[in-house]
Amino acid sequence: MGYDIERFVGYVNEGLLCSICRDVLEDPLQAPCEHAFCTACIHGWLVHHSNCPEDRQVIDVSLLRPLYRYMKNDLNRLQLHCRNREYGCEMVCSLESIDRHERECEYSQIPCSNAGCTVQIERRNMDGHLAVCEYRSRECPNGCGYTILSAEDTQHNCVAELRTELELLRSEMICRVEEAKHEMESRLDSQRRHMVQKESILQNEIEELKSQMSRMMSDVRSLMAAERQHRQELEQAELEKREL
Repeated sequence: MGYDIERFVGYVNEGLLCSICRDVLEDPLQAPCEHAFCTACIHGWLVHHSNCPEDRQVIDVSLLRPLYRYMKNDLNRLQLHCRNREYGCEMVCSLESIDRHERECEYSQIPCSNAGCTVQIERRNMDGHLAVCEYRSRECPNGCGYTILSAEDTQHNCVAELRTELELLRSEMICRVEEAKHEMESRLDSQRRHMVQKESILQNEIEELKSQMSRMMSDVRSLMAAERQHRQELEQAELEKREL
């Protein structure tokens, strides 16, 4: 939807009106046939139609383009009243700057910032409202450190609140201890499994080394026996040589 034409000061060119809602263009788009529309209006129209609402020429969302620059400049220069005029704001400014003004306008109706409060009040009166709002919060005057709502003043009990907090802290501590215990047990189990696996690997390596050593000792004994045999043969050969 566009800007209500009644808000504008002076004459508004027909070409700056939306061809659908007939208000002043808001976030405008232009069809190839040069008819202009508010973005929300033309998108809503094209959900159920496939042509221009003015001359019935076929159009598609992909054919829509931004407004011509000179038309955009004319649109931005239009002067209009703040939407909070009915609440007392007398500001008149250009369409280009109206959004910035209305975001900061002292006459804007804004919600109370206190949780639970549903009151909407003018920005300029918000400080006064917050000072008396029944949902305003403050620190307990008795020194327990709790933040309380004014509406809860008569129900607030420092001892009961602190006892409740202590129980919550105790429960939280127990949970954390249990979590730490489970985590430690899990780590110990993991390390135990790793050590058992490592021990098994080392045991296999030891057995392999023993086997290799046994083979080596057998080879050494075989070599020593062969050496004795060879020595005996040499001695026998020496004796036979002497006899000859």
